[in-house]
Amino acid sequence: MGVDQSTPAPSRAGRNLPAAIAVGVGLGAVILGSLFWQKVLFIFVVLAAVLVAVDELIRVFRTSGAKLHRVPLFAGTAAMAIAAYFGGPLALLVAMALTVLATIFWRMPDGSVGFVRDVTIGTFLITYVPLLAGFAVLLVQPEHDGPERVVTFFLVVVASDVGGYVAGILFGKHPMAPTISPKKTWEGFAGSTIACIGAGIGSVVWLLDGHWWVGAIVGVVAVLTATVGDLAESMIKRDLGIKDMSNLLPGHGGVMDRLDSLLATAPAVWLLLHLLVT
Repeated sequence: MGVDQSTPAPSRAGRNLPAAIAVGVGLGAVILGSLFWQKVLFIFVVLAAVLVAVDELIRVFRTSGAKLHRVPLFAGTAAMAIAAYFGGPLALLVAMALTVLATIFWRMPDGSVGFVRDVTIGTFLITYVPLLAGFAVLLVQPEHDGPERVVTFFLVVVASDVGGYVAGILFGKHPMAPTISPKKTWEGFAGSTIACIGAGIGSVVWLLDGHWWVGAIVGVVAVLTATVGDLAESMIKRDLGIKDMSNLLPGHGGVMDRLDSLLATAPAVWLLLHLLVT
């Protein structure tokens, strides 16, 4: 049987590389446009992505029998992003607490069977997605260099992803976590580390006028958190028996499949830049 030449073959890493690059460039353009035109628009970019990711998780968790309601989760997600931008870290935490309470309240009419399971999953979802995404919103807050901090954050995560992808394709032989993510290798992790440190140094020095060693620290921490974020989402998908959260983004899977490393890295980068860059 002949091979259909009209369908792009996936790369060795399992991605449709041209589609993945096109989607990545498009998303990057949207993010940069929002940051450097009217940075308040960045809230809506984050919110759009996070709402889709929350919906993806609601759908996949429902396949395991969980009862999750969109109204409190969507409303709370929006409230947390807005609170982070206008009120800072404390407002973000208060909005999260109110979202958890709303989730508990909304679940009560469904009865006691599975109540603890459903509330636990709902609280996990709130913490995992909108709370962590709130730190990306916090990055844009500073008046003098907020957009540059967000760009630094995205650059180190993208560098980690691209460096790991290239090194894994070229040199990957030793699996890093074969039972969780078989395609992730130690050689790929080394590539991620080198690229991430380089991106961290360059971004902090050129965009934030900071010290090179601060950029190196940001890079080292970012590669660790990005890797943990990627592995954590892989474990969720393996637990639920799915390959991707959805097929919304060609070459990437679902929105949550692109946010995993970003979500895990946002709090760490925000804290490091908050403490080490004035």
